[in-house]
Amino acid sequence: MAFLDQFFAQVSFDDVAMTLIACLVIREAMIATLPDRIAGPGGLLIDTGTRQDA
Repeated sequence: MAFLDQFFAQVSFDDVAMTLIACLVIREAMIATLPDRIAGPGGLLIDTGTRQDA
């Protein structure tokens, strides 16, 4: 248990916040750059909503 206590004592709020922001930025970049079949409506990797086929 001492190892876990030491490990979590080193993690600050700033570390957690920066990680969350980085994940959000990477996700938005992937949505913007990848084709819809991968990251879009009905996408394989990121599903942004329901697909509306005309």
